[in-house]
Amino acid sequence: MKLHDLQPASGSKKRRKRVGRGIAAGQGKTAGRGTKGQGARTGGGKGPYFEGGQLPLVRRLPVKRGFTNIWRVEYAEVNLDRLDQFENGAEVSPETLSDAGIIKSANKPVVILARGDLDRELLVKAHRFSASARAKIEAAGGTVEVLPLEK
Repeated sequence: MKLHDLQPASGSKKRRKRVGRGIAAGQGKTAGRGTKGQGARTGGGKGPYFEGGQLPLVRRLPVKRGFTNIWRVEYAEVNLDRLDQFENGAEVSPETLSDAGIIKSANKPVVILARGDLDRELLVKAHRFSASARAKIEAAGGTVEVLPLEK
């Protein structure tokens, strides 16, 4: 095989259709647009949203509207009343919470919320704390450590 023998596979290259070039060309006169009507006019035709005046599907299904925030962070929520099963002076981290069965997995970031009271000193490590939860932990003599969020 030489360079001059190279050619595209048969049927892979099609000539473009030259419409409106006379009746002998096969697509003359109306150029494949039919006779009269909206589709025959320049700029004619409606967009995919238009349904002939009927209420469009996207407006009939309110569930489908809106958008999905791709930067949303889903936290595993833990309230202070769940931390009473840890002993005084213990370290509470996503790993220990998952071992204790309080959260399902240590892979999700953890947020500590303030429901309930805390009566023991704990070193609590989480990705986020509500302001009142932080205050209750520190009032009980514990310390708070904020873990960095991993992308």
